[in-house]
Amino acid sequence: MTHAGYVALIGRPNAGKSTLLNQLVGQKIAAVSDKPQTTRFRIQGVITKPEGQIVLVDTPGVHQPGYELNRRMMSAVQEALMGVDLVCLIRDASVSTGNGDRFVLDLVKRSEKPALLLLNKIDKLEDKSALLPLIDWYSKEHEFREVVPISALKNDQTNVLIDSCLRHLPEGDPIFAEDELTDQSLRVLVAEIVREKVLHSTGDEIPYVTAVVTERFEEVREDFARIYCVIVVERDSQKKIIIGKGASRLKDIGIRARKEIENLLGHRCHLELFVKVEEDWRNKEQLLDEFGLSGN
Repeated sequence: MTHAGYVALIGRPNAGKSTLLNQLVGQKIAAVSDKPQTTRFRIQGVITKPEGQIVLVDTPGVHQPGYELNRRMMSAVQEALMGVDLVCLIRDASVSTGNGDRFVLDLVKRSEKPALLLLNKIDKLEDKSALLPLIDWYSKEHEFREVVPISALKNDQTNVLIDSCLRHLPEGDPIFAEDELTDQSLRVLVAEIVREKVLHSTGDEIPYVTAVVTERFEEVREDFARIYCVIVVERDSQKKIIIGKGASRLKDIGIRARKEIENLLGHRCHLELFVKVEEDWRNKEQLLDEFGLSGN
């Protein structure tokens, strides 16, 4: 009998949730950067093995909501916790425990779902015995089914994690077809790739104020697509930063995004990027709906 079910990845911003999701699925389906709040909505990644199927639910990093966008992001976390069979609390083991970690732990406790503790970024630890006080603290706070030290970046111990998840999921048939890797459309995946490149190319001010929408996706031929994406910011000054001197930064973002999109599609594409100013878009419900940031 196979096991199948939904598994939420929950943790603070930068705990490594999206990196882990991409590693486990074997394809990049979530934007990854070292900037907080990179993940904005729930993304599902599907892992199918002979023993069963895991539907991973990547959630935004847990933080205090300030804008309507952030409120929706936290709503996505709550919704994910309610709808899954198992919770994986992913914790950056290379940093000290803070209030944010306690808040995440509290969310896991309140969910009353079976949970695994994933101690991530063990590649950063010179001495692995540094994990022992962390395991001790979490074990006293909550009854985790298992503790799994991992490195999402180095793909270390991820097979152990997959086995652990399958063990704690209910018996059942696969939820998705065997060849499905995600619930996200190509348009969304393309927009996320572009947004990731924007995050990598710009300073600390830009990440929070940027959204990317795929406006047109035309399959011209079987081996060629034309894609038009709009990068949305809140002020003219931010638009200038993204475009760069002589449009150099926008061109660089486009080149790097196109390479990755072509890998995703398996063929060539023409990518055009435009930058548009929408003041205070993070608080405008209609725009958030249009951008697909529904929060559930």
